[in-house]
Amino acid sequence: MLQADPRTTLVLGGARSGKSAYAEALIEREAAPWLYLATAQAWDDEMRARIALHRARRGAGWTTRDVPLDLPAAVAEATGPVLVDCLTLWLTNLILSEADVEGVSAALRAACAAAPGPVVLVGNEVGLGIVPDNALARRFRDAAGRLHQQLAAQADRVVFMVAGLPMIVKPSRDRA
Repeated sequence: MLQADPRTTLVLGGARSGKSAYAEALIEREAAPWLYLATAQAWDDEMRARIALHRARRGAGWTTRDVPLDLPAAVAEATGPVLVDCLTLWLTNLILSEADVEGVSAALRAACAAAPGPVVLVGNEVGLGIVPDNALARRFRDAAGRLHQQLAAQADRVVFMVAGLPMIVKPSRDRA
């Protein structure tokens, strides 16, 4: 059997683990144009600087679309390779807007499954630390864990980034 590039890849890791750069490199293996679905919201100068660094790293061939909430629709509208960065910021936006997290997460999974091109999803692994001391933080951590589990079950490949190094957690399935 031939090994094909996976249709859906989930890239998880801690802060500054190299997730975004790795995910961008995966998408750039495909023919341009590439769609970058950015979920971050620039609430302060520090976040604006982070966003600017991410944008500066991407070269020609990338189109960036800011989608802090309606990520499923943006994935459904994609016509080629798409990178979602990041799931945990998107989840934060959903929780703070009091959205139906489970329903919107199901819509995202459906959109990823129906996407015509490869989809790479980036998320922060937040469940490796201590149990948060407040209900909102625990709700977020638990929702992130559920979302990542659901997407990992559906994904063709799952990668965990550590210090810039990819650890393949779920290898791509063989396709004929």
